Amino acid sequence: MELVLERCTIRPWRLDDAESLTKHANNRKVWLALRDIFPHPYTIQDAQAFLRRTISEQPTTLFCIDVDSRAVGGIGIRLRHDVHRHTAELGYWLGEKFWGRGIMSEAVGAFRDFCFTNFPLRRVYAEPFANNPASARVLEKAGFVFEGRLKNNVIKDGKLLDSLLYAKTR
Repeated sequence: MELVLERCTIRPWRLDDAESLTKHANNRKVWLALRDIFPHPYTIQDAQAFLRRTISEQPTTLFCIDVDSRAVGGIGIRLRHDVHRHTAELGYWLGEKFWGRGIMSEAVGAFRDFCFTNFPLRRVYAEPFANNPASARVLEKAGFVFEGRLKNNVIKDGKLLDSLLYAKTR
C-alpha cells in the first residue's frame, strides 16, 4: 500500500528508514504526546528493532509518513479482537519540524479511508491526551467526532492526565 497525498506519502516502513526515523522520533515534545511504549530517548537501535518487527507483521497496520523521501512520522491502527473485532485504535506521530503544515490532518483522513476500505471495521477511534489540543484538531479536521473525556485516564511524564475520545464510524 502506498498513498500519495498532496503533502506526504503514507507507505510501508523500510529498513533504510532507521536514520531518519531516529532523527525525528528522538524528540521529547514528540514523546510527550505518545504512550510510554514509544521510547525516549529514541536510539538507532530502537529504530532498527521497530523496523525489523514492523516489516514482518501481517497484516501491515503500521505505516511511515514520508515527506520528500524521508521518514518523518508514523501512522497506524491497533486492530481489536473478540467483541471489538470491528474496531481499531488509531495512533500517529510526526516530527516536530513538520508540525503546523497540515500534513497530519491530510494523513489521518486518507488513512482512515484506507482502513475502512481494507479492514472489516465499523469504528476507528483515537485517545489523544487532553493537554494536546493540536491532536484533537487533527482528528476533528479528519471527520472524527468528540465522544467524551476520560478523566484521570493516563499517567505521562509523572502527570495524571485526561484523555479525549474521538471516533469515526462507518
